Amino acid sequence: MLKPAFILHRKPHSNTSLLLECFTAADGRFPAIAKGVFAKRTGSSGLLQPFAPLAIKWVGRGAVKTLAVHEPNGSRIHLAGRALYCGFYINELVMRLLGRNDPHDELFHLYMETLGRLATSTDFEQPLRWFECLFLAELGYGMQLEHEAENGDPIELDRYYRYELEHGPLMAKPDAGNTIKGSTLLALAHDTVVDANGRKEARMLMRQVLAYYLGDRPLKSRELFQ
Repeated sequence: MLKPAFILHRKPHSNTSLLLECFTAADGRFPAIAKGVFAKRTGSSGLLQPFAPLAIKWVGRGAVKTLAVHEPNGSRIHLAGRALYCGFYINELVMRLLGRNDPHDELFHLYMETLGRLATSTDFEQPLRWFECLFLAELGYGMQLEHEAENGDPIELDRYYRYELEHGPLMAKPDAGNTIKGSTLLALAHDTVVDANGRKEARMLMRQVLAYYLGDRPLKSRELFQ
C-alpha cells in the first residue's frame, strides 16, 4: 500500500541512485535508497524532491529501506526565495529533533500545512513560530505561554516576563533585559499577529528554546538567512 510522504533531504548514492530521508505520518522519518533513478530511461529523480507530496512504498527490514514505488500525490508546493529557506529550516528541524521511526500523524499534517502557509504568505515569521511551538508540543516539549510559571496567574498583555527553560514565564521588570511582553507570549499561544517588536521577541525566545534541545551543533539552514 502506498503511503503519503515527503522527502526531507536527498543526496547521491552511487552513480544512479539517491539516499533519501523520508517523512511519513504512520512511520515517521527513515532513510531509504531510491535505486536507478538517474538512469536514462527512468528520469524519475525529479519527483524525489523536497516539498513535493508523494505516495511511496518501500521494502527492507534493515534501518535503510529500499524505495519500491514512488508517485506524485498532489502538486509540488512551490517555495521560492525566503520561503524556500524557511522550508529548508523546518526540514532540518524535523531531521534534528524527531527521532527516526517515531510516527507522529499530527506532526506530518502540521508540516504539510506549514508548507502551504509558507507558499502563500508574505510574512514568514508567523507560520514559522506557529510550526516551532506546535512541533515542540508534539514532541513532548510544549511551552507554557498562557500562565505565569510560579503561581499560575494568567499572562497579562502589558506585563513583561522572563522565560525560564522547562519552567515557563516569570514576571520581570521591563528594563531587566532578555524579557518578553505578555502580548507576545499570548500571540505565540494563539497564532495571532504581533508588531515588529513582538516578532523580534518571539523569534529570540524560540531560538533560545530550540537551542536548548538542539545542543551545540547549530542549524545549517540558518546560514541562508544571513
